[in-house]
This record gives sequence, C-alpha cells and structure tokens, in this order.
Amino acid sequence: MPFNDRGAPDSVRKARTPPAAETSQEAAYLKSLGEKQTRVTIKLEDGETVRGWLEYYDKDMVRLTRDDQPNLFIFKRNILYIEEDGGKRPASS
Repeated sequence: MPFNDRGAPDSVRKARTPPAAETSQEAAYLKSLGEKQTRVTIKLEDGETVRGWLEYYDKDMVRLTRDDQPNLFIFKRNILYIEEDGGKRPASS
C-alpha cells in the first residue's frame, strides 16, 4: 500500500486553499508596540532609518514619536520594515 495513495484511481483530491494575503495581525502588533511604548527602528524605502516609538497608527500611516526631535507621520507604503529596539521609552523627567 503506497504511503500517500497517489496511485489509487478512486482517491479524491481536494484543492488546497492558498494562504491568506492578510492575517489581520498587523493592527494587533502595532497596537502592542504603542501600548508598551516599545522603541522601534523604522527603515524607509529611500534608505533612511528613523527611531522612536509608535504613538498612533491607522490603515495608512503610523505616528513615530521621537525624543528631542519632531514627531513623524509616516505612510505605511513608504516603510520597508519596523524593528523593535528591545526597550521601553524612558520615563519623562
């Protein structure tokens, strides 16, 4: 008896469902980064790297809050990746 029954004429093959393009986890991940005020590095399409923490996000953009620098609103379409820096935002003095 073959392991996968490929040779059996009466076996019925079911079509595989392709993986989902959207997992709906992006919003949950961005929300957790914002709630924890986790420091992140954002790499932009043009090669620029900016650092801070995410204060706000929606379906099209994120707001990056930075210490001693202006805050940025960045369109998601311009982001290559967001990387956690591994620490929380320091408490304000």
